[in-house]
Amino acid sequence: MAAAELIERARAGDGDAFRELTEPHLRELQVHCYRMLGSIEDAEDALQNTLLTAWQSLAGFEGRASLRTWLYRIATHRCLDARRAASRRPAKEWDVPGAEPPEPTRLGEIVWLQPFPGALLDEAEAPLGPEDRYERTESVSLAFVTALQALPPRQLAVLVLRDVLGFRASEVADMLDSTVDSVNSALKRARAGLRRGRPTTVGHQPPPAAGSPAEEGIVARFVRAWESADVDALVALLTDDVFMSMPPMPFEYQGRDIVARFCAGLFDAGRRFDLVPSRANGQPAFGAYLRTPDGISHGTGLYVLTLAGDRICAMTRFDNGVLPWFGLPRSLPSR
Repeated sequence: MAAAELIERARAGDGDAFRELTEPHLRELQVHCYRMLGSIEDAEDALQNTLLTAWQSLAGFEGRASLRTWLYRIATHRCLDARRAASRRPAKEWDVPGAEPPEPTRLGEIVWLQPFPGALLDEAEAPLGPEDRYERTESVSLAFVTALQALPPRQLAVLVLRDVLGFRASEVADMLDSTVDSVNSALKRARAGLRRGRPTTVGHQPPPAAGSPAEEGIVARFVRAWESADVDALVALLTDDVFMSMPPMPFEYQGRDIVARFCAGLFDAGRRFDLVPSRANGQPAFGAYLRTPDGISHGTGLYVLTLAGDRICAMTRFDNGVLPWFGLPRSLPSR
C-alpha cells in the first residue's frame, strides 16, 4: 500500500495503518534515542513517547520532509525533554559480597549508562559492508555513547543528527527550530567536546573486525584467563592504560596495575566464574556467573570489552539486572 494512502488511513484513526507506517523505523529510532540518553530503558520510554506524539500529530504532517525525518524530529525533541527532566538513575553503593574493591582512580558521573543488546542493534539497519558496519558499530560503542552524555543536550543532538545520521545542516536546523549558523556553531563545539571526552581512545589501534579470527582469539584468551582466575594471563591482555568502569556504581579504574588488583580481588577466597558470550554495543560481552557449592552458577553481571588491536583497552561491568535483555538466564548449572 502506498505511503500516502497509509497516512490518510492513519489520520482517520486506523491504528494498523499507523503501525505499518512506523514499523520500518522503530529500531533505528530506538538506537537514536539510546545515543541521546545512554540508557536503553530511557530510550524505550522516549520511543514510546515519540510514537504517541506522532499518532496525535499526524494531521499536522505536511510531507515537506520524509516521514523518517519527521519521526527523527519528534524523537529528538522527546529525548531533549527527557534530558531536561534529568530523572537519572542514582549511583549505587558497592554491592559485590565477599570482595573488597581497591580505592578507585576516580568516581564517574555517567552512572545511568546501560548496554545496548547486539541482537537489537543488528535489527536497526539492513546488512552493511565492512566499512559501513565499522562506522555504525563505532557510533554506538560504549566509549562514544559515554562521551556523548557529557555534552550539552543540544550539542549532542546536533552532533548525532549531523555526524552520525548524516542529516544536512538545514534539515537539523528545521528539526531543532534553529538556524543553520547556530547548528554549525553547535556542531563545532560538540566535536571539540567529544574529543575531550574520549582521551582513552587516543593512540590506540582500531579494534579487530567483529567476528574475525583476531577478535575471536582475544576473546578466547580472555575467557580462559577469567574462568581459571589467571590474573597474570589476564594482565597480559590489557593495555597499559586500560580503563574499567561499572555503572551504576561510580567506581572507575585507570591503568593495568589497579585493574589487575580489582580483578584479583574478585577471585579472592576461591571465587570462580563461568562466562556466557554475548554482544553489546557492537562489542564482545559476557554474562558472568559465580559458581556455588550447590552446582548452580548465579549471574553477577555483564562485562563488555573494548578492544584495541590485540589488547583490551577497557572493561565495563553492568549489574545482573541487564542479563535478561541479552537473553541470558539469571542462573545456570555450573560447568
